[in-house]
Parts: sequence; C-alpha cells; structure tokens
Amino acid sequence: MISLNQEYLKLRGSYLFSEIAKRVSAYQAEHPDSDVIRLGIGDVTQPLAPSIIKALHGAVDEMSKAETFRGYAPDGGYDFLREAIVREDYRKRGCNIDPSEIFISDGAKSDSGSIQEIFARDNVVAVCDPVYPVYVDTNVMAGRAGHYDETAGKWSNILTLPCNSDNGFIPEIPKVKADLIYLCFPNNPTGEAITKSELQKWVDYANMTGAVIIYDGAYEAYITEEDVPHSIYECKDAENCAIELRSFSKNAGFTGLRLGYTVIPRALAREGVAVRDLWARRHGTKYNGAPYIVQRAGEAVYSPEGMKEVREQIDYYMRNASYISNSLKKAGLSVYGGVNSPYIWLRTPNNMSGWNFFDLLLKEANVVGTPGEGFGKCGANCFRLTAFNNYENTVKAVERITKVIM
Repeated sequence: MISLNQEYLKLRGSYLFSEIAKRVSAYQAEHPDSDVIRLGIGDVTQPLAPSIIKALHGAVDEMSKAETFRGYAPDGGYDFLREAIVREDYRKRGCNIDPSEIFISDGAKSDSGSIQEIFARDNVVAVCDPVYPVYVDTNVMAGRAGHYDETAGKWSNILTLPCNSDNGFIPEIPKVKADLIYLCFPNNPTGEAITKSELQKWVDYANMTGAVIIYDGAYEAYITEEDVPHSIYECKDAENCAIELRSFSKNAGFTGLRLGYTVIPRALAREGVAVRDLWARRHGTKYNGAPYIVQRAGEAVYSPEGMKEVREQIDYYMRNASYISNSLKKAGLSVYGGVNSPYIWLRTPNNMSGWNFFDLLLKEANVVGTPGEGFGKCGANCFRLTAFNNYENTVKAVERITKVIM
C-alpha cells in the first residue's frame, strides 16, 4: 500500500488566504446584496500599464509567425530580461550582479517555497514572527519543522524571531545558531522596513556563522526612505551569504501574469559547492520557464515609459496606504507600516483577537482584512490591511471601519 508524506498532515488548517476567501464567500452567499470591499489579500487592482500591454500584444504577434515563434524558454530566462533586471535593479544601485546569477520564474511565492529544496533537511530555519506563511509551511512540508507546540505557539525545530512595536519590528540576531534565515523587507505583514545598517548586522552574522539568508524583496519598489536598502546586495559581502527573491506582482501588477526572479551570486558557496549551481539544476529539472510573452512584458517594465507608468501606479497605492494609516491613527488605533510598503499593520481595538475583528469588520462594515494570528504568535490581536484597491473604495472602507470602532 502506498504511503503518504506525513509531513503534510502536520500543516495547521488551510492556507491563511484560502480560509479568508472561504469565509468571505460564505458571507456573500448569505448576503448577496452586500458591498464587500477587500483590503485583505495583497492583490493589485489597477490595470497593467500601457507599455506592458503594448509589449504583450507585440509578443503575441511574434508567436503567430514561424520566423519569430518561441518555444521553451532558456532555463534561467531570456537574456533580454535578465540584462534589463541587472541594469536597472542592481548596477544602478552599485550591486555587482551578473545576468547569469538571475533566474526568471513565475513569481516570488513559488521561489520562496521551492528554494528550501536545495538545503539539507537538518538545517535550522529561522523566521520572523509575524511571518509570511509560505516560509513556514513549505519547511513543514519538507520535514524541517518538527512538531507544533500549541502552548508555545511555534514549531519545535523552527527558530522564531519576534517582531513587534517594542523592537521596531526588526528581529534581533539569535543567540543560537541558525542555518537558513528568512528575511522580508519591506515586511509582509507588518509593512515596516529595515535600515541598511541593521541589515548589515544580519549579513555579518551569516558570513560569520556560515548561514544563508533568503531575502524577500518583493516590496522594494514601495520604499520611500533614503536609509532603507532596495537590495540586500547593497550591504558589504552580502554576495557571500544571501539569496534574493523579487517579484513583478506588486510593483508592476503581474499577479495575473506571474513573473519573478531569484538572484544567487556565484560567490555564495557552502561545503565547496556553488549554491547557484544547485538552484540551476533544480530550476532546469522542475521548471520550463515563464512564457515568452510574459518575459517580454517584464522587459517593458524597465523601459523609460514603463518605469514612469509603474511608478505612477505605485504612488497611487501609496496614497491609499497613507490615507488608511493617517485616518486610523486619528481614530485612536496603534498603526504601523504604510510608509515603505502597501501594508498597514494595526493593533485591534480593545485587544480583540484578529479573527474576531475580521468577523466584526466583515459583518458590520463589509470590509475584508487579514487577522494577525494567521502570521504567527506575535500577530495576536493585530490586523493587516492593504492599499491594493481604488482610492474611492479605500476611503469608503476606512469610513466604515471608523464607524465600527468608534
């Protein structure tokens, strides 16, 4: 008789955003006339920029002609996109990254879940708390997590790094050794960012101990403050210890197209092996590449017109973030984020649980957010809102929330 992967049975409930979708669907089925405004999942709402649409159409036309038709993409992605990424995202910021160190994929979520496959099962994983659930769940699936301690609210073999208002939502360097460290800045879910000097401490720690940092920079395009790095490779010697994940979803609206990339410098080696080579082998074995038309669309993001249009969309969302943050602060809530990120993190009124606040807002305000408990123990009595809606709906949602909590 076949045996199943028992590690999957250790997963706690359904995936956070699947549970939210289920609850919202059930509510709307019972209240079909309700006007629900979604500020929960981090899904963009603005249409693709004109330059991106133009590139998509052009690439589709190419696929209709024998002389310009494309089949399987190169394992690491097309050179035209990798070179544009290196030029605009790295070399302009003084980061010495080569196109061969870029691996194009269908998004940062896939890569953040898959990257752990190239590391041994007995490595000690460290994650921030609260945390993007994919980092934890995929390590549970891989068998690294151990067992879940209900009382402690954590996995026995995963090192959690508390992030809260007391430490400015910046994790402290662990006193015990960590092997694989997940960092996400600007952070999902708290919306807070890390300064270059603070990030350098993590780079120094990893280089001293031999750890590897998985750095999720999916929200770097939203950074507004000067002392916040856009890439971990802005830190000295980061190429010796860090892997960086990037996404086109939030900066260019590719949530429906799917495109991202992972950076693994050749200098990053462990046990005499270049980590990049392991990822290249895994990538070539398990992945056939993002579609040609999508990679052409990605290239258009880096054109002068594309960068201008994308910047306008980011500014639009950040206007929403600022409105949410400022309005809820005026309403008396403790609010964080929204400065370098499209996420707003808040303490629930009257220390209410995040899930109870979720139900209250859904039923009384017809507004959807995300309970902090879904991101870890330190998310208790907290709540996340996103700026990914139109401005009119954002204003309406904040007005509804304010009425409920006042």
